[in-house]
Amino acid sequence: MAWRVIEMPKTYLINEQQKEEIETQLKATKDAKLYKKIQVLNYRAQGYKNSKIAELTGYSKSRVSALACEYAKNGIEYFLKEHRQGGNNRNLSYEEEKALLKTFEEQATKGYIITIDAIRQAYDAACGKETAYASVYYMLERHGWRKLMPRSKHPNKASDEAIKASKKLTPLSREKWKILTQEK
Repeated sequence: MAWRVIEMPKTYLINEQQKEEIETQLKATKDAKLYKKIQVLNYRAQGYKNSKIAELTGYSKSRVSALACEYAKNGIEYFLKEHRQGGNNRNLSYEEEKALLKTFEEQATKGYIITIDAIRQAYDAACGKETAYASVYYMLERHGWRKLMPRSKHPNKASDEAIKASKKLTPLSREKWKILTQEK
């Protein structure tokens, strides 16, 4: 059986200098996802076909081709940068939020009561737009703030009469105690 050599498009060819660059980066990387992408390029530099590379790495053939195309267009630097999107819809950076909360922290140490309304007004002023309370609560959670205000009374607290009756447990007061506790 005679093997037929299929040439790759010239835009996808990888020269010796690029091979060395890929191998160096492959050895230097510690991130598993990045390693796998650079491994695709390394296999491509060794002359493997997309189907074989897909089999070796677990990527699809179209993904292997797309990675090779990205390398041909942008070089190895493209793979070293972060390209994920989403989750970037915060109004302020972490440092800006920290500076905003610093003023409220100083007030809290002086004994002032801080409300969510005051924090939200300052947050809105810093953002330049009106935001929801949820945005402020998420910010407080990111920075480790928590609500420390005690309840005014326990929801299952006994009435004052029941408390007085329980303190004096004489035979007469026991009857009164039974009556008061059965009313609830």
